[in-house]
Amino acid sequence: MQRIGYIVVPDFQVMVFAGISVFEFANQTGAGGPHYDIHLLSEHGGPVRSSLGYSVMTEPLDDSHFDTIVVSSVIGVAPAGPAVTGFLQKSMRSARRVASMCTGAFALAQAGILDDRRATTHWAYARALQASYPKVKVEEDRIFIIDGMVWTSAGMSAGMDLALAMVEKDLGAEIARLVAKKLVVFHRRAGGQLQHSALLELDAKTDRIQSALVYAKNNLHTALTVDQLADAANLSPRQFSRAFRAETGQSPAKAVENLRVEAARLMMEQGRHAIDVVARETGFADRERMRRAFLRAFGQPPQVIRRNSRAQIESPLHAPEASA
Repeated sequence: MQRIGYIVVPDFQVMVFAGISVFEFANQTGAGGPHYDIHLLSEHGGPVRSSLGYSVMTEPLDDSHFDTIVVSSVIGVAPAGPAVTGFLQKSMRSARRVASMCTGAFALAQAGILDDRRATTHWAYARALQASYPKVKVEEDRIFIIDGMVWTSAGMSAGMDLALAMVEKDLGAEIARLVAKKLVVFHRRAGGQLQHSALLELDAKTDRIQSALVYAKNNLHTALTVDQLADAANLSPRQFSRAFRAETGQSPAKAVENLRVEAARLMMEQGRHAIDVVARETGFADRERMRRAFLRAFGQPPQVIRRNSRAQIESPLHAPEASA
């Protein structure tokens, strides 16, 4: 049976229990289970208060061996104590994998575990992680990332995707599917999936502007002029441009570019289309225009994003973790 230790700190975010539930239900699938022995850990043991005010009992950090260590998160960022940092560094030599949920990535970074590794965290704190720990290769829009024996996830529900990916790695895709079904969630999202949607980010307030955005998303392969979008919104071009900026905070041209970038990235991550084909199908017309848009949006050209996505999809769940 694999021992999994979840490290919690005062005011830990209670979504940690969503990830624990994945392992709980994996134990109930039969197939030779139970498979996991779950332990809540803290610096000194005893009761630890959660973000909702109630406490849970924990075991102290000691020399016990764990197959997997997961650092939970708090709402915001809090420095890890020296005992936690030392335990994490020791775990890199003794555990099979070390992971973090949400802002727990800061504890891994503080311990030096994320140096020169790809990692993610909640999108709201990703740039702070990068600024505080420049050696970390932060990818702020990923659901989860696996780099060798180190696993990091985005915030909130992404901890369930991380745990489901671990179950799939340990017990196979069918068991992970059964667990997801029992938890009434979609089968785990791929680690490379974006944390948020450009369409949701625009947050149109009225049906007219929302209709124009839906029209744009469905017709990205066309030129998409302001006149076309205004017609979809049943407004004059001048009224449309003014209302669009007031509701979304962006110009129509910038919003369309963001929708094109999102669609192009998904095409590259979910298929093997040539870059020129992706550019044409998403309305960029040529690969150079798409490259410039990707640099503005992600700071990386399309080829780098495709290479990272393929490495994430093809290797981590079906190959042994690399040794540290």
